[in-house]
Amino acid sequence: MRVALVTGSRLEQEDADEAPLAEALRARGHQPGVAVWDDPALDWSVFDAALIRSTWDYFRRRDEFVAWAFRAGAATRLFNPPELVRWTTHKFYLRELERGGAPVVPTEFLEAGSRVDLAALMSARGWESVVVKPAVSADSFATLRAGRGDPAAGQAHLDRHLRERDMMVQAYMPAVAEPGERCLVAIDGRLSHAVRKRSLFLGGRHAGPEGLPVEVADDEAAAARAILALVPGGLPLYARIDLVRDPAGRPRLMELELAEPSLFFAEGPGSAARLVEALERRLAGR
Repeated sequence: MRVALVTGSRLEQEDADEAPLAEALRARGHQPGVAVWDDPALDWSVFDAALIRSTWDYFRRRDEFVAWAFRAGAATRLFNPPELVRWTTHKFYLRELERGGAPVVPTEFLEAGSRVDLAALMSARGWESVVVKPAVSADSFATLRAGRGDPAAGQAHLDRHLRERDMMVQAYMPAVAEPGERCLVAIDGRLSHAVRKRSLFLGGRHAGPEGLPVEVADDEAAAARAILALVPGGLPLYARIDLVRDPAGRPRLMELELAEPSLFFAEGPGSAARLVEALERRLAGR
């Protein structure tokens, strides 16, 4: 098969998953090739499949990216499929998952153009500290932590961005610092491996290794499986379920990434090969 590894044209970091995935494809006799999603000259029908991987510039042009996904998905087999790309690239999907029973980090979902008093919201919810972020974002774009005792910076940030984009205010979970956020990777619906991700508020990927291998706790695995069961349209080819423990110690969902997540192949021995085998099964209709 010819398989496109779909990337962006303006990346600020290297895709550590690209080399091991390309190697795993070649080991099974396939031909991987890097393809830029917004290249107007590219004919997607020359590929037997396309895997969305490092399209990390999409969030500035989300509508254009979603439209591309549907065009590419009509020309080749796109993974994950266009419908999931549209769903997962706007974080209000968390509200849908929460309504379905998923243990989502407590969140207020704010429509663009609305006016919100951040201090009043925090007081009503009993939140001492919050994270303010856009509903369409990547690499922590426009993400800010604000405290109840001094919400001015948070209010200014919210006012500035809420004028033009949907926003979210989430209860800050101290466990993102210690024991840390857990990123669980699932391939074809099966949990593969997990890493501890460094918090943005501790420097994120700029302060050291982005992911360190960790064991998946039983309650984390159970939460991840329950969340995946709520994905519309069935189990995705690949997924990353980002969890953090709340003050009571329960796993909570921060994000469910189905479009372009880092899958930390280097931290999960054999995981790239498992993804390729799962892709083969999907294309064979099994």
